[in-house]
Amino acid sequence: MTLTASLRGTREVRDNYQIFRLIGLLDAFSEAAFRKVLSKFIEEGPNHAILDLSKIDFVDSSGLGALVQLVKKAQTEGGSLQIVSNPRVTQTVKLVRLENFLSLQPSVDAAVENIPKA
Repeated sequence: MTLTASLRGTREVRDNYQIFRLIGLLDAFSEAAFRKVLSKFIEEGPNHAILDLSKIDFVDSSGLGALVQLVKKAQTEGGSLQIVSNPRVTQTVKLVRLENFLSLQPSVDAAVENIPKA
């Protein structure tokens, strides 16, 4: 799935969750398309989602805002959104003290373990 020239990724649907693996830049340029596409997938379900940002090169304040909105969207749909991070993303998230709200996880496996069982 190509969201913008600078952000692309894949979507994998499992039993009760979906995984999005993204590569590139999550910034003001890509944020609107990112938020719109992922919101639609969360609505369609499954409503538990894992966002693998371990290969993201950069996140700015627009990208952080989109992540917060997607967490709220998943919660509204009765689900959850967990974020697999990398040191660069984690540092940006911690600067604004959102690491707990955004459910940062060290790996996709750790995120899968945190998905509520049906």
